[in-house]
Amino acid sequence: MANRRKPMSEINVVPYIDVMLVLLVIFMATAPLLTQGVTVDLPDAPSEPITDTEDDPLVVSMRLDGAIFVNLGISDSEDTGTRVTEFSLAEQAGKIMRARPDVPVYVRADHGLDYGRVVKIMTVLQAAGAKSVGLITEPPSALGA
Repeated sequence: MANRRKPMSEINVVPYIDVMLVLLVIFMATAPLLTQGVTVDLPDAPSEPITDTEDDPLVVSMRLDGAIFVNLGISDSEDTGTRVTEFSLAEQAGKIMRARPDVPVYVRADHGLDYGRVVKIMTVLQAAGAKSVGLITEPPSALGA
């Protein structure tokens, strides 16, 4: 009875931290791949590609059914962003432009969409503070050559 050991009541957390870090890396790598997209049939037009030096432009996407989406950044063309109405677009775009007055603004609109709807959205963006509004198109060679 001379050397009796006390039971150890501590938990070794190092293996749990290792597993958590591996899971974190996996989630960080797969999260951008899990975004849902809005299918927008862009018009064909010869134009210059958008440079990658512009960091996180404000992109407003318009589907043929009239749904409007706001997204910061165009790195993933399938990423839709947040669905908005014409009224909430002015509010959200205004907040973004007050925070970043020099943010580039682009509109992605389905080619079958009424021209008046596109102009109305561009007017809302300009009223929210956009200095200029660019249009995103597909190059003609990308759709069938």
